[in-house]
Amino acid sequence: MTGVDEAREALGAQLRELRRRAGLSGRQLAALAGWHESKVSKLEYGRLKPSDNDIRAYCEHADGADQLADLLATLHNIDTAYMEWRRVLATGVQRRQQKSVKLEAEATNLRVYTTQVVPGLLQTAEYAEGIFRRHIEFYRVPDDLDAGVSKRMERQRILYQRDHRFHFLITEQALYTTVGNDDVMRGQLDRLASIIGMPRITVGIIPATAEALIVSTSFVMFDNRMVMVEGTAAELTITQPREVAIYGRAFNVLAGQSVTGEDARSLIRKALAHRQTRSG
Repeated sequence: MTGVDEAREALGAQLRELRRRAGLSGRQLAALAGWHESKVSKLEYGRLKPSDNDIRAYCEHADGADQLADLLATLHNIDTAYMEWRRVLATGVQRRQQKSVKLEAEATNLRVYTTQVVPGLLQTAEYAEGIFRRHIEFYRVPDDLDAGVSKRMERQRILYQRDHRFHFLITEQALYTTVGNDDVMRGQLDRLASIIGMPRITVGIIPATAEALIVSTSFVMFDNRMVMVEGTAAELTITQPREVAIYGRAFNVLAGQSVTGEDARSLIRKALAHRQTRSG
């Protein structure tokens, strides 16, 4: 079963629950909507993809007007919500970077949380090269390393656009996870320290000793309309308002645990000292 199949079944389950809460049988709903009664079963068990009008019929006849926006967002995103990396990276890493350029340009407020590595918008070319080299090897995709790095560096121009705001949350572990080698890491940590204090950019580092209030994989929020979540096998795109709001709450909790300014620089200097000790 593919991610799309699972998403369609999940949507069907939501429709089934909506109908049941309204006290309607499948036959009754079909009669109200003017459908053949078998259509209800097909929709609710993911064998038939609903149309916008099908969703509206459920919400109208099952007293679910308050759920219409969420259900339509789920429907519209069903074919792209779950994208396996082998598809995303089918032609190499550059194409995915180009998609990021477009998404970032369309948003004015970006919130980024990363658990193991420094966010792409803050990476040095050498660090990005180390990341992409491993991606290409692991996912066995075409090697367009130089083009991918070049496009990632191009993405960073957006950091200087005055109509954009950025809030990056990085776990302290990301300061120690080795990408490339110690020289690459020293350059990356210096770059990270230099970004702190830049206009319209907030960099927060979550100390390694912080309590596990929220357990999450890395994600990016584009305003309050979309979240992209990085999984091991696939990339998830979330547009359902209720789910986007949950990620917003999670980001706020994580931001409350982070340190910024000189306290963040102090953690970076500690990580730099660790690299210097290793090389010494």
